[in-house]
Amino acid sequence: MTIVLVSDQRERVGIGRPHVVLLGAGASLAALPNGDKRGVKPPLMTNFISTLGLEPLLRDHGVKHIPDNFEALYSSLHGKPEYQSLLPELEQRVYEYFAAFELPDTPTLYDHLLLSLREQDFIATFNWDPLLVQAYIRNRKVLRELPTMLFLHGSVAVGHCPDHLGKVGPVGFRCPECRNGFVRTPLLFPVEKKEYSASPFIAREWEAVRLVLKDAYMFTVFGYSAPKSDVEAVALLHGAWDSNSSREFLETEVIDVKPKEEVEATWEPFFFSHHYSVHSSFYDSTLGTHPRRSGEAVFRRTMLCEWLEQDPFPKHLDFPALYDWLQPFLAAERAPNRKGFDAPESVVTPPSSASAEAVGGASGPRRAAPGSGGRRITRRHGEGGRTRGRSKRRRG
Repeated sequence: MTIVLVSDQRERVGIGRPHVVLLGAGASLAALPNGDKRGVKPPLMTNFISTLGLEPLLRDHGVKHIPDNFEALYSSLHGKPEYQSLLPELEQRVYEYFAAFELPDTPTLYDHLLLSLREQDFIATFNWDPLLVQAYIRNRKVLRELPTMLFLHGSVAVGHCPDHLGKVGPVGFRCPECRNGFVRTPLLFPVEKKEYSASPFIAREWEAVRLVLKDAYMFTVFGYSAPKSDVEAVALLHGAWDSNSSREFLETEVIDVKPKEEVEATWEPFFFSHHYSVHSSFYDSTLGTHPRRSGEAVFRRTMLCEWLEQDPFPKHLDFPALYDWLQPFLAAERAPNRKGFDAPESVVTPPSSASAEAVGGASGPRRAAPGSGGRRITRRHGEGGRTRGRSKRRRG
């Protein structure tokens, strides 16, 4: 049996639908195994209170029972009149703590994640920290073909213009339309009943992620545990992914260090038959083994029944060597006549986004990307008929 060589894989760019990556706190922790530039590691909800040193503040405001989990703590305080003065101070402490994070000068997993995706792709993150945005800004100085970011719970690094909701950029930048400074985006805190429509910024982010999941070819969940306070969020994501017109052909991947059986139990509603995989490391996922060609790799494996030589992401290279390594990929992507697939009639045609409707549709043009100086980035989402199968994971 012939194995498709790396050179052929890099040359063929035939999938026009996005790969959507969903990030949770575990992704930021994986991106900084040795901490940030100061040596500080991002916290998880289970060690959040002790890491941020919040106990004295809580005691001063009369909080007697302090649970280990910040999600449980905040939910217990939210909506109670006696803690009305505590919550703004608590939220400001959280904001200041995360705003202090700074990536090391060497490439991190977040740099690798951004570079493993293409301009048609999306990263939707639940994380408040500035790490992904910092990685985006420094890579975009060299490479423009990066994915769009969506901030489902806000971010300390991202600002927006209240008068021009499609304009988003780093805090401290100005809106290119009115020249007013971007204001801080709201942070959505862990309460069971979140108000996703209360903030126009957050509402737009959720509108966008629902639209792109309905058109995506791959969906990767990285380091997100789907906590109880996010039940509504997970339901929204599942509804969008399950309504994708090509659902039975699509691939779901989960990257998580927890036992495989536990991960499968959490994400089974997102799986269609055997079209899923679970990995403990980003570098073992399709993005890590077939960077910038993840959709093509899945299509060739599942629809063309080809065996593919792995093309692993070179995680130990410095930035100059990494950009040199990317040149064959970029040359194929930038070619006026891309080399796609000559698929036999018996297989499904490689999916592409044919609709001219931009993400955000009725709400106006898509946002400017952080670091883009207010440049507008649009994305297409596809249309088409549906042939649905029963979503049931194959066992045994």
